[in-house]
Amino acid sequence: MSMEDISRFLASPTPAGWIDAACDDLPLLLVDHAHCEKKAASSAIQLLFRYPDRQRLVHRMSRLAREELRHFEQVLKLMEQRGLAFHHLSPSRYAEGLRRHARTHEPARLVDILVIGAFIEARSCERFQALAPVLEDRGIAAFYAGLCESESRHFRHYLKLAEQAAGGDVAERVAFFREVEAELNEAPDRELRFHSGPPAN
Repeated sequence: MSMEDISRFLASPTPAGWIDAACDDLPLLLVDHAHCEKKAASSAIQLLFRYPDRQRLVHRMSRLAREELRHFEQVLKLMEQRGLAFHHLSPSRYAEGLRRHARTHEPARLVDILVIGAFIEARSCERFQALAPVLEDRGIAAFYAGLCESESRHFRHYLKLAEQAAGGDVAERVAFFREVEAELNEAPDRELRFHSGPPAN
């Protein structure tokens, strides 16, 4: 799936203010990026345990978790090379802001969690693509450009699994979460995070 497909899936691009803030505080962004990769692996493992009877989901989430942990290790290595320490950060409101809208009955809950996963991966891909050309640290820029392919692939997998869980089209839920995601993307935030909105004045 191309970047044009990702852009069409998302309702709005990352605000320029966020890109400027990310470039100005790359160390903080790297720490949160590492947390995001760790959380992505954890989310995949949670799905694997919660739905053991869904064979395709189990196999896909197992592979995805391994890949996310590999990305986590790669980010840690890049941080170590730059003298940056991994440490605790408060999470952004982004993922929780999406998940609070997930339905609570099955299989609707699973469908929504998978659609949310598709949006998180799509937004990650879009932000890597936006950052890669403008970062002064060309090593990080090259790494982010390389991550676009895997994030795009994860996006496709989550969306396909959502359709399988729903037994058909998920356009209605995609449309619903597209609006929620756009609001989270555009609303100002006081703290910079990989999925935060533009800086609050």
